[in-house]
Amino acid sequence: MTLRVELVVPDGEIWGGRADLVIAKTLDGDIGVMSGHAPVIGILVEGSVVRIRPEGDGAAEVSAAVGGGFFSIANDRVSILARQAQLGSEVDTAAAQAALDTAQEAAGPGQDSADVRYLQAQLRAAGSGS
Repeated sequence: MTLRVELVVPDGEIWGGRADLVIAKTLDGDIGVMSGHAPVIGILVEGSVVRIRPEGDGAAEVSAAVGGGFFSIANDRVSILARQAQLGSEVDTAAAQAALDTAQEAAGPGQDSADVRYLQAQLRAAGSGS
């Protein structure tokens, strides 16, 4: 058995398909979900990365930056409803880094805005950030 996963934003679906495992960061902590998991609803941490292991041997893991939203699991169906999201494979790392530098400069030293957290998540999802 696998999970049916949907990652959606207000404009539509970002990713959908079957997966063996989904990992997300909620306000209550990290959660890993496999088939048969008990129902859960959580609030996604703003500027976090959701990881999806698609069904099948050798399938490449999907990473997506999310700008907050909700995560739910019930009856082997995972819904990730994000305010904004981008697949790591679609991130232009040079543009994201330039936007991050500008956002950090605008926020000021020691400040961490929602934009900064989301841009950092984009770089992590793309495999370029810390």
